[in-house]
Amino acid sequence: MRISSIAKSIVAGLAAGATAAVTAVQDGALTTGEGVTIVLAVLGAWGITYAVPNRPGPTSI
Repeated sequence: MRISSIAKSIVAGLAAGATAAVTAVQDGALTTGEGVTIVLAVLGAWGITYAVPNRPGPTSI
């Protein structure tokens, strides 16, 4: 099964954003700084995951 770089990036961004959001709302309020942290986590995950190439699979003869 081949997963495209875009699909990997989307899933990584959602995971990073969800993790940051859960941590941010532990006190019951979302501040501007926490919102910026969530956005930066998503953008960072998208960029890093998209930039790293997939490992080549085994070659079949």
